Amino acid sequence: MKKVIVLNAGPRKNFNTAKMLKAAQKGAETAGAQTEFFDLYDYDFKGCRSCLACQRKGSKTNGVCAVKDDLRPILEKCMAADAIIVGSPVYFSYPTGVFRCFAERLLFANHTYLIDKEKGGLKRRMDKNIPTGIIFTMNCPEGMANGLNYSVTLGDNVNAFNHIMGYAESVYAYDTKQFDDFSKYNCDIFDEKLKTEVQKTQFPKDLERAFDLGKRLAEM
Repeated sequence: MKKVIVLNAGPRKNFNTAKMLKAAQKGAETAGAQTEFFDLYDYDFKGCRSCLACQRKGSKTNGVCAVKDDLRPILEKCMAADAIIVGSPVYFSYPTGVFRCFAERLLFANHTYLIDKEKGGLKRRMDKNIPTGIIFTMNCPEGMANGLNYSVTLGDNVNAFNHIMGYAESVYAYDTKQFDDFSKYNCDIFDEKLKTEVQKTQFPKDLERAFDLGKRLAEM
């Protein structure tokens, strides 16, 4: 049975990002995969410490970061998985710091500084692919996201996973509803009625795309 690891790199456990991830998880399970879900904000860890243990000659880290903290067992599960799905809200044009810390720890331990003389570029450390799906949620509309070059800024994260893990694709959810009750917050740049309508009509489609992502990755 295939194993898929699902990781929420957002602070909310039952809001937009988490809902998208749970839809992707259900899609993977529909394809017959066994899944495990982790809320990364529940764990105590930092990003890469540049100890370079994973890059030393004769290193036996085998693609798992050498630092022993709360993230280490999760990284071990990721490396043993058949697919990974990770999601993050977008804050000021970037995924969360927790997403970046996870990505640094997973990717750098599987990165090399060795030239691939046959294919060009850098050698991959892994001798297999672990297909990765990345879900980004944001409260800005798609047009605004395009104007801010999110496809480039966020796309760089996807490209890094694609190169190191062997395959990566992404799903974006735009114009999400940030508050359940707008009256409780200092916010007048969004039209609550419009946000509610988008949540009612567009978000279910986003959940379907997340479901399809999970199913597709589990079937690879």
